[in-house]
Amino acid sequence: MDDLKNQMKDHFIKYASYVILDRAIPDVVDGLKPVQRRILETLWRQGDDKLHKVANVVGQTMQLHPHGDAPIYEALVTLANKGYLLDRQGNFGNIFTGDPSAAGRYIETRLSPLARETLFNPDITEKIPSYDGRNFEPVVLPAKIPLLLMQGADGIAVGMSTRILPHNFTELLEAEIAYLEGRNFKVFPDFPTGGIMDKSEYDKGRGKVKLRAKIEIRDAKTLVIREICYGTTTESLIRSIDEAAKKGKIKIEAINDYTAEAIEIEIKLPRGQYAEEILDALYGFTECEVSLNSQIIVIKEGLPWETDVNEIIGYHADKVVGFLKRELEIERERLQEKIFYKTLERIFIENRLYKQIETVKTLEGIHETLESALKPYKNKLLREPTHEDWEKLLQIPIRRISQFDINKNKEEITLLEETQREVEKNLKNVKKYTINHLRQLIVKFSKEYPRKTRVKAIEEIDRRAIETKDIKVGFDSTSGFIGTKVSGPVQLFCTNFDKLVVFSKDGTYKVINIPEKQYFEKPLWVGVVDKKTVMNVVYRNKTTKQVWAKRFIVDKFILEKTYQYLDDNAELQHMSDDPNATVELQLEPSGRKKARAASFSLKEIPIKPASTRGVRLTEEKTKKNKVVLKQLSLFD
Repeated sequence: MDDLKNQMKDHFIKYASYVILDRAIPDVVDGLKPVQRRILETLWRQGDDKLHKVANVVGQTMQLHPHGDAPIYEALVTLANKGYLLDRQGNFGNIFTGDPSAAGRYIETRLSPLARETLFNPDITEKIPSYDGRNFEPVVLPAKIPLLLMQGADGIAVGMSTRILPHNFTELLEAEIAYLEGRNFKVFPDFPTGGIMDKSEYDKGRGKVKLRAKIEIRDAKTLVIREICYGTTTESLIRSIDEAAKKGKIKIEAINDYTAEAIEIEIKLPRGQYAEEILDALYGFTECEVSLNSQIIVIKEGLPWETDVNEIIGYHADKVVGFLKRELEIERERLQEKIFYKTLERIFIENRLYKQIETVKTLEGIHETLESALKPYKNKLLREPTHEDWEKLLQIPIRRISQFDINKNKEEITLLEETQREVEKNLKNVKKYTINHLRQLIVKFSKEYPRKTRVKAIEEIDRRAIETKDIKVGFDSTSGFIGTKVSGPVQLFCTNFDKLVVFSKDGTYKVINIPEKQYFEKPLWVGVVDKKTVMNVVYRNKTTKQVWAKRFIVDKFILEKTYQYLDDNAELQHMSDDPNATVELQLEPSGRKKARAASFSLKEIPIKPASTRGVRLTEEKTKKNKVVLKQLSLFD
C-alpha cells in the first residue's frame, strides 16, 4: 500500500507539472502555449508565403505534438481568430456570433507578415528534441513583440489558472519604449469585440475591468447594439435579454439580430417604454455589461510566475534587447566572414598566387604552398586562414579568375565595412537600436491594429433601485389574511424587496416575504422589517397579576421561522411601535394602601432582544391597566 501511495504521489506531481508547463500556461517570452508554438513552427517550416490547407498543417504539427488532431485544430482556429499571427481564407467561425469554423479540409492559413517579421530567427532559437526524438522544436520563439499581452490567454492547470486580457498592439510597444527610456507607462486592455471599458479597478492586471456593449439609440422606441462585451456572443446576449424580459426586469416588444460582418442587434420597445429609460436595465440585468477579472500567471524560465502587466512589459523589453543584441553579434560575425573571404579571394587572384600551385602534385603540398605564399599579406586579413578557406580558394573556377574585377571587389568590401561599422555602432547602444526597431514596427503595423475598445468611467448601476417597485399590502385582522391581494382595513405601503414581520396574539412572531395572500391565526400587528423600529410590549403574568414591559428591535431573523416574544404564562396587554407610549396601571388596594393609578413611560425601558425577559413595572398587583398612546387608548 505504501508503494502504491508513493507511486501515485510521484505520478501526480509529474502530471501536474506537465499540465502546467506543457499544456495550459503560456510562456512569458513568446506568450504561447506549446501547441500554439508547434503550429507556428510547422507553418514556418512550410513557409513559402502560400496558403496551406488547415488539415495539412494539423497533420504536420502532429510530428511535434504528442496529442491528437482535434486540440491542434481548435488551437489553430483560436490562434487565427486572435487576428495577429495567421492569415485566413475560408470560414474560421465568428467571434461575434459564436458560429463554429468549417472543417480543416475547407479552410486555409499561413503566417502573417507580423509573425514572419517578429517571431522567427533560427540562429537564436534554442531547440530540443520532440516527444519522439525524430524532430526538433523550439523551447520558445524569440518574439520581438509582447505577444502574451497582445493576444491574451486563458488556461486552467492543476492547482492554478491564468486569465490574461488582450491589449492594444501599439500601446504595448509604446510602453516598452517608455520602459527602455526610463519613463512611466500605463497600459489597459483592448478587446476585439470593441465595447466601452471602465479600467479604474484594473490595477496592472491584478484586478478587473467593467465592460459595456455599445448601444445606439435610433429613436425613442428603438435601440441598436453595435458592439458587444468580450467573452459574450450575439446569441448569448440575446438570450440574456429574453430571460430578463421573462423575469419582468425589462419590457421589450421584439428583438432582431441583423449581424453579418458587423454587429447589429435591434431592440423594439412596447408602449410606455422609452429607449433612454431602459438603458440602465439592459446594463443591469443582461450581458450588455460584464466584469472581467484578470489573474496573470505565466511560465518564466521553466517555473510558474504570478506577476502583473508592468513587470511583463519590463521583462519582455529586456528580452527584446537581448534578442536584437544577439542578432547584431551574429550579423557582425557574418560581415566579418564576408570581408575576410573577399579580401582573401582578391589577394589570391590579384597577386596570381594560383600560379605557384600549378606544379605541386599533392593536396598537402598545395595547402603548404598557399600558406607560405599568403604570409606577406596576413596583416590585411581579419583572421588566420583555415583548411576550409584553402579549399574554397581551390574551388574557384578559371572563368571567374579570368573575369575577376578588382575594383568591384574593393567596392563590395567597402560596402561591407560600412555595414559592419553601423552594426558596431548599434551594438554600442543596443538599447537605442531596440527603441528604433520598436518604433519601426509601430509605423509599419499600427494601422492594422487600431484600438477597438473605448475607455470611459462607468457609473455603478444600482440593480435593486432599477428593480424596486412600490406595492401595497393589505391586512385584515378579522379574517387573518395578509398580502398584496388583500383589501383589509390596514394598508401598508412598501417595496417588493421589503420583508414583513407578523406578530400574533399568542406571543409569537414570524418574518416573511411579501405574499399575495397568506393566512395567519390571530394576527395582531404587521409591519415592514427595517431593523430599526422599536416595538413596545406590555404583558401581565397570569398567576402573579404583575405587569411587565419590554422593548426590542427585530434585526436578526430567519425567514418563516417562528420566534417567541412573550414569557411563559403571560397575557399580552399592549403592543405598538409608538416611541412615546406610556402605560397607566390601576393598582389593587393592599393593606392600608388604597387603589390608585401609576403611570410609566415605556421609552425608559432599555432595548434588549425579543426573547429576553421584560422589566417589571411594579411589584403590586393590578386590577386593571390602561395604556395611553398620545391620544389613543387601546386597552382598558
